[in-house]
Formats: sequence, structure tokens, C-alpha cells
Amino acid sequence: MAIEILQAGFDEAGRGPLAGPVSAACVILPSDFPLEILNDSKKLSEKKRNFAEAVIKEKACWGTGLVDNFTIDKINILQASLLAMKMAFENMKKMLPLWVAEHKLESYTISGITDGNFCPDVEIECRCEPKADGKYPCVMAASILAKTCRDRIMIEMDKKYPEYGYAKHKGYPTQDHIKVCRKIGPSPIQRLSFNY
Repeated sequence: MAIEILQAGFDEAGRGPLAGPVSAACVILPSDFPLEILNDSKKLSEKKRNFAEAVIKEKACWGTGLVDNFTIDKINILQASLLAMKMAFENMKKMLPLWVAEHKLESYTISGITDGNFCPDVEIECRCEPKADGKYPCVMAASILAKTCRDRIMIEMDKKYPEYGYAKHKGYPTQDHIKVCRKIGPSPIQRLSFNY
């Protein structure tokens, strides 16, 4: 019996911002996935990202993970990113039995590939590679889910804290964001361990 090798792609979104959570995703794509809709999430328009997100969630086996600003301040952004990836993997695993049954996979093994220089602490063999989000479809898909998840949260945060402009810059260190933080102080979702 042939063993199917499933590749799980990992990526995160939100390492650089001064506010909000860091998000991550883990995605296994089926063999018939329409790869032409994928790219590094930063290279896709919002409309194309949202379209790809819907297709990924319909066809792939996936999970997302979030680590909040308080935990980022406590354990640092690298460790928080790896923790979010581990959470994404654990959430993906919850979908896996049903997804495997739907795709009639009798025997399989999973290997992981992570964008960047570090791998999360997961129970599968995993390798890391810088710029993987521009090379491997499963990592591209993970980057799309991580970014759309986080962007949606920051848009919601903008409704709670409109003076900070989170819907516009998503918490990244723009001049306007830094200026308002210096003027009125940090919001409740600000990462206090980051330099302003």
C-alpha cells in the first residue's frame, strides 16, 4: 500500500506590528487544489486573499492559532509566533480524521514546512525555510489564512479603539500609529515590550 505524504505548511502574520495578536495557520492542501489562486499573502490584493481564503477553508485541512499582546510581551514575539503555529497545528489535527476520510486516504504521513528560520514544537518532522511563503503552495495558503484572520481582528479592534486607526494600518508601526500612541498613550491591545 502506497503511503501518501501530506505536506503541512505553516506561516504567521503580525510579527512586526506594535499592537494586536500574532496569528498563524497550518494548512494541508488536497492534490486537486487550484494552485493558481495562491501566492504569498502580501502579494495578493485583499479581494484575492479573501477569495483564496474561502477556497482554502472549503477544500483544505487547516487550523489557525492566535497569541495575544499580553503573551507576546511575556514570552517575546518569536516564541509567541511559534506558539501560534503549534496551536494552528493542533487545531488542524482536529479536522484531519474527517478530511482524510473524505479524501479516501488509507495510509499517510505528514511532514511540515515553515516559513522563516524556526520550526514550531510539533509532533511531525518539520523543516524551516526563509521565503517559503513564496515557494510552497501549502505555506502560501497558510500565509493567506494567517493574514486574513489577523486583519479581520484588527478591523474589529478599530471599532473598539477608533482613535488608533487599526483598520488602516493593522497595528503596524506607521508614523500615524506611533504619533497617536505617543500623544494619548497605548491602547489595551498595544504590545508594551515593543519600541515606539
